[in-house]
Amino acid sequence: METPWAAILGLHARPFGAPNFRFGRTWALPSLPPGVCNALSLEINVDPEVQAFVDEQVILKCSFRSFSPITQKLTVDWTYQPLTGGHMETIFHYQSVAYPAVVGTFRDRISWVGNVAKGDASIAIQNPMMNDNGTFTCAVKNPPDVHHNIPQTKLTVTHRGFSFQLTSAVLLSILVFLPSAIVVILLLVRMGRKFGVLKHRKKSGYKKSSIEVSDEPEHTEQGTCLGRMGTCCWQCVDTDDEEPY
Repeated sequence: METPWAAILGLHARPFGAPNFRFGRTWALPSLPPGVCNALSLEINVDPEVQAFVDEQVILKCSFRSFSPITQKLTVDWTYQPLTGGHMETIFHYQSVAYPAVVGTFRDRISWVGNVAKGDASIAIQNPMMNDNGTFTCAVKNPPDVHHNIPQTKLTVTHRGFSFQLTSAVLLSILVFLPSAIVVILLLVRMGRKFGVLKHRKKSGYKKSSIEVSDEPEHTEQGTCLGRMGTCCWQCVDTDDEEPY
């Protein structure tokens, strides 16, 4: 039973959403966007860039997370596109078992190293070459989870070499310590040669010439008592070294 005021204002008892002919409008619940229910059901992660060397195996990692249980319907597909462009080439397919490419650029060079039970869909490339440089795409579908992002991996294959980049600190260290090291080495060599000469002279019984003796300063004074004692001792030593005939 509605009050007269409710009838005047148009506040009649009616189901929610029914049209209000007095004011000419309809009230309804807001509707959800059609794409909300189709959110990403799979998440895939890869390495954006991978460095490889010629003739050395390289692994292209791909991990995924599915919100549905893993079944035999799960599929993994790897595609390849050269850096120079061109059409995309399917190089690997997986569904319960691995199906590597038997034709094309990667014929008999792709192997499965993943484990779908652990969310791993990685592959390995045997004997990579310079011509393998390009973009690789990993796609995983696990029905009903089939919508996912499309990550890409850029592969760069080069020859292995000893690359060394001189930084400012390394260059400064070389300029400071290298001359010092050279000077120390030269001094050690000179000291070694001098030590070798002295050792050789001692072994061969080398005696100083009269000129070398005259050049040396006299450390004893003949006029003092200490000097006379030194002279006598030297004469005694010379007398003991002489053998009688």
